[in-house]
Amino acid sequence: MAQSGHRLSRRTRLLLTLSGRGVLNLERRNLLCFCGKRFGRGVGFVHRRGFIKTIVGSAVAWPLAARAQQPGMPVIGFLSGRSPKSDGHLVDAFRKGLNDVGYIDGRNVAIEYRWADGQFDRLLELATDLVRNNAAVLFAGAVDAKIKEIKAAISKTPIVFATGGDLVELGVVASMNRPGTNATGVTVIAAELWPKQLELLRKLAGSPNLVAVLINPNNVTTRASVRDVEAAARAINQDVLIVNVGTQADFNSAFTTLVQKRAGGLLVSVDALFTNRREEIVTLAATHAVPAIYGRREFAEVGGLMSYGASTIDQYRQAGYYAGRILKGDNPSVLPVLQPTKFELVINMKTAKALGLEVPVHLQQIADEVVE
Repeated sequence: MAQSGHRLSRRTRLLLTLSGRGVLNLERRNLLCFCGKRFGRGVGFVHRRGFIKTIVGSAVAWPLAARAQQPGMPVIGFLSGRSPKSDGHLVDAFRKGLNDVGYIDGRNVAIEYRWADGQFDRLLELATDLVRNNAAVLFAGAVDAKIKEIKAAISKTPIVFATGGDLVELGVVASMNRPGTNATGVTVIAAELWPKQLELLRKLAGSPNLVAVLINPNNVTTRASVRDVEAAARAINQDVLIVNVGTQADFNSAFTTLVQKRAGGLLVSVDALFTNRREEIVTLAATHAVPAIYGRREFAEVGGLMSYGASTIDQYRQAGYYAGRILKGDNPSVLPVLQPTKFELVINMKTAKALGLEVPVHLQQIADEVVE
């Protein structure tokens, strides 16, 4: 601090002291600093304005500015279309990936968070804000609604995406093996999951005549998703009904539609909007007694009948690992886009019983987890 030639104010000294001593440790204890609020497991998000008001009574934006005072500590921008409440465990996984490359949050790297909380129109603004504030690497998860816009706007800063879309088909990378651009990441291509999800649902729901598929029409992967799920259904002579849900206000009418059409099963696609509102969707499915399968285990954990999909925790761990490698000097243009190697089947026995369904023994045996 002596190098500046100026005497620092008491408030500035306080901020710098806190940034190096207390705040980052408090983050690991799942606290919103000095506000007494908990988020999810391991969430390290600090609301800048509320934090500074609490500490010094001033709306000074501290995180990036204060951390920039710490020489040699790179900043990773962490952008999510969801919320810290829903994704705290994924932040833990991302940090674990960084740890595997030798980076520890608060010690030799700083992570700056931006959460859209389902307001997907804000994603581009939040992404560019992180880049303007000198993020060395941008991680972007649950941003499929704006993934092309984010890539188009950010052409120099390395980006690591965690997505459910085909990055080649979306025009984000040149190829999976050699992206050829500033972006790479970890992708779960839904086309590979639809057949298995339909098969599992039919086994548990008794081969329903009609299966409804919940889709967000605002997601850039929607066209490919509809094409692929219809192809998977045709292959097994299963009729499907595509039900569009683009906003929170659409959920009730969507379930009214699938009940009126007498859908005997429901397949919920992976989408940030749906994950954010998973408890509402699970409740609606229970209310209307519709057997449903989901693409993320978090649904089964809150009462959904069954989930089958790639491990999101593993996806975020791999993304953190890639972010760390890029900080160490690896070029994202030659880092292959990764695909998941771990898939999970979770069955909620309590929900099955409430629906009057008997879960076949062989399904229980192959399940990664059975929620009693």
